[in-house]
Amino acid sequence: MTDIENKDKDVGRNKAFDYDEMVQAALRGVVRNALQQASKEGLSGRHHFYITFESSRPDVKVPEYLRKQHPEEITIVLQHQFWDLKVDDKGFSVLLSFNEVQERIEVSYAALISFLDPSVKFGLQFEPSPPASPEKKTKKEKAEEPTKVEENKKKVVELDTFRNKK
Repeated sequence: MTDIENKDKDVGRNKAFDYDEMVQAALRGVVRNALQQASKEGLSGRHHFYITFESSRPDVKVPEYLRKQHPEEITIVLQHQFWDLKVDDKGFSVLLSFNEVQERIEVSYAALISFLDPSVKFGLQFEPSPPASPEKKTKKEKAEEPTKVEENKKKVVELDTFRNKK
């Protein structure tokens, strides 16, 4: 076989680019940058953040009573009463007041559902991201899942739809 034939053969084995995940990672980076700026400079003007995240994930740390009250998701507000906001590449932690008791919340970016700054009408919604150590699926479970190609076909919009017909 020639080098060209070998390269053609290898193309089928290469993983496809996961553009959806790349976009999600970039959007989580926007949240990280906004939180980093807020941790260094505070929230200027009327800026404030509504952050919704999955509360049941292992990479989220909230007091147990809050997890019981909100077993699926929690929305926190960073506006006037938050302290000690710490931001890193994996997530953030912050002290918030619940019924006049300060509690530390730790959230990974992978757990984010939405991020809003209503003062500038800015918002992001996120696709669910698997926890850091997902359970392995059996061959049968994998076969029952729709393929990425089938899922992505539903997301494709044909440009002809938007063209002016003469």
